[in-house]
Amino acid sequence: MKIRILTIILSLLPIFSIAEDIKGKIIEKPVSGEIIPLAGASIFWKNTTIGTAANADGIFTLNSSTKSKTLVIQFVGYETKEITLEQIGTKEIIVELIPNIALNEVVISKRKLGTVTDRENPIQSQNITGAELCKAACCNLSESFETNASVDVSYADAATGAKSIKLLGLTGKYIEMMTEKNPNFKGLASVYGMVYVPGPWMESIQVSKGVGSVINGYESITGQINIEYLKPQKSPKFYLNTYANSMGMTEVNAITSVKFSPKLSTSILAHVQDNDREIDMNHDHFLDDPMVSQYNFVNRWNWDAGKNLKAQFGIKFIDEQRTGGQKGYNTNQPNDLSNAYRINIDTRRYEAFAKMGYMFPKDGNKSIALITNFAAHEQKSFYGLRNYDADQKYFYANLLFQSYIGNLKHKYTAGLSYVYDDFKDYLSGDNLGTNQTKKVAGAYVEYSWLPNDKITLQTGLRYDNHNIFGDFVTPRVHFRYQFTPTSTIRMASGSGRRTSNPIAENSFLLASSRSFYIQDNLKQEKAWNFGLSLTQDFNLFEKSFTASADCYRTTFSNQVIVDLDNNLNSVKFYNMDGRSWANNFQIELKFEPVERFDVTTGIRFSDVKADINNEFRKVPYVNRYKGLINLSYATNFNKWQFDFTTQFNGDMRIPSTQENPSDFQRREKSPAYALMNAQITKRFRIWELYFGGENLGNYTQKNPIIEAENPFGEHFDATMIWGPIQERKFYLGVRLTIE
Repeated sequence: MKIRILTIILSLLPIFSIAEDIKGKIIEKPVSGEIIPLAGASIFWKNTTIGTAANADGIFTLNSSTKSKTLVIQFVGYETKEITLEQIGTKEIIVELIPNIALNEVVISKRKLGTVTDRENPIQSQNITGAELCKAACCNLSESFETNASVDVSYADAATGAKSIKLLGLTGKYIEMMTEKNPNFKGLASVYGMVYVPGPWMESIQVSKGVGSVINGYESITGQINIEYLKPQKSPKFYLNTYANSMGMTEVNAITSVKFSPKLSTSILAHVQDNDREIDMNHDHFLDDPMVSQYNFVNRWNWDAGKNLKAQFGIKFIDEQRTGGQKGYNTNQPNDLSNAYRINIDTRRYEAFAKMGYMFPKDGNKSIALITNFAAHEQKSFYGLRNYDADQKYFYANLLFQSYIGNLKHKYTAGLSYVYDDFKDYLSGDNLGTNQTKKVAGAYVEYSWLPNDKITLQTGLRYDNHNIFGDFVTPRVHFRYQFTPTSTIRMASGSGRRTSNPIAENSFLLASSRSFYIQDNLKQEKAWNFGLSLTQDFNLFEKSFTASADCYRTTFSNQVIVDLDNNLNSVKFYNMDGRSWANNFQIELKFEPVERFDVTTGIRFSDVKADINNEFRKVPYVNRYKGLINLSYATNFNKWQFDFTTQFNGDMRIPSTQENPSDFQRREKSPAYALMNAQITKRFRIWELYFGGENLGNYTQKNPIIEAENPFGEHFDATMIWGPIQERKFYLGVRLTIE
């Protein structure tokens, strides 16, 4: 309780100090009298980590530093320049860089970084770059975390292809999923949203642990995952990625961009996926992988409307047909007991988004921006004899103003947000449904104190008015302290809350004979999250190492319990009566034993418990531990790249099946097992070839579907999944890039 009170106090506490900032403009040394600003030029204090980049007009502002008296200015293709404080004199300077004519034949063979830890951010976060995503096939977002020690993604059932994502031991509904800072994939998209993001479309992924910034809302409890798509102004003229695997799945991704002028550009991103083969390797008469037909399209624009005004906007469309269940289903016969058991999920989703930002001309550190997003999602589906139809319309708007108090040591962001969420669903058989419209208006302020390049304190507070749950306040605090040049500690504390959509978020459980029972008047879920992390760089045997350790605790004051233990023929949703917590501890080590050979190792321990069915017990389907080893080697000039990943998955609790007849009983604790994936990439001038394998050890969960021979029976259950359900799989792909 004391920690929570302290969090609230700190979130309201402004701390002031006085310091002078260096302001200036970076330009190319004039030859013909024309002034050419060098947008993106790097400016930093020598032998420190404090720095900035010039904006589109070459203008920059940089905090003063007590650790250095020399300013370094760099830009690709220009000679580096150093300026001392004595030379600066005034606090507003103009720096002229000279083009380096000797760079015509430079070839850079240094490997691009895969996963980068943000050293300056007070929130513990990692940036997964395109280089990291190319270490695996990465067909979509759900396959982007195979080389990441923090995020778990696994199949939720053995029939629909639904994926379950976990962070800090809790499921994905407690993660704030975002696309370019727009909250996304809520409600109907919470189960299959990750497969709506093709891997080749992603520029990068940012993963942060613990409560996030109040700017993006109040729903982040265990962390935030933000996806950055390729931008029109940075996209290649043409990009093509083709992929096929041994399970019969093929897909094509195409990206093209057009730059009409330096101010206006557009890009089209297209994705087609098809798998129409009925494959049953384990001979249980159920498809090992659902047949999926998906058409995905995005058109986005970038418009530099003026010197200080920029805009981005676009549209997105998804059409997906997902079919699972037994082989031999006859589409010309009625969907009844005389036909095979079939699952069909037909989805249409439309999105429109827009961002507009204005930078004040007299001060590049003051800006105002508007972020909006609209999504319409329609799903018509049946699971055996049960129909589940749903419709959701979601609108989000965020108006934010960024500035500072006195100097750049005191920055703040204040804003207003609004969410409109109209949700309707109906489940036949169980005769359950939702018809609810949520309207949430919010206001927030976030203050950052940066007294020097060692310390960052970020406090945030937001107030929201919910038309159903009334008024509430969300406080959050993040602190970073670099106590040595190679050591950084972070602390975080704050609350988060969310509204549950029981059927939509757990629709994969419909692939069973369980009936759904939902308690009336479910409350908002509310939790507090506390985190501590340490990052340490050190040298050993003349090699550089980066080690990190973190621990997080999430405690719920209210949670909607998903009870699979009360009865094998039902799943119950009710408000928590008792306790619920999740403790998570992780250690990670990265190093380069030889040049161009990267090694990442990590291990994580999770302790997740809750009062379920009147007993305080482990939450099911959460690994007690997980280990990771990722090895990546590239030859000179990155012509060949070899990647190998091993995941060590610890045991987990499984709901008891002792009430079933002996033939339909399963173990109550999963075994530990390892998964091995590998990929080889050969790069040519404008194209590359990649070949890989997944689950190389061919380890699978035996008989994953209970009573598969009688899916209309009372014991049928395809959702008790704890391990791999697909056998060894191989794939081949080609990437073509024309800049």
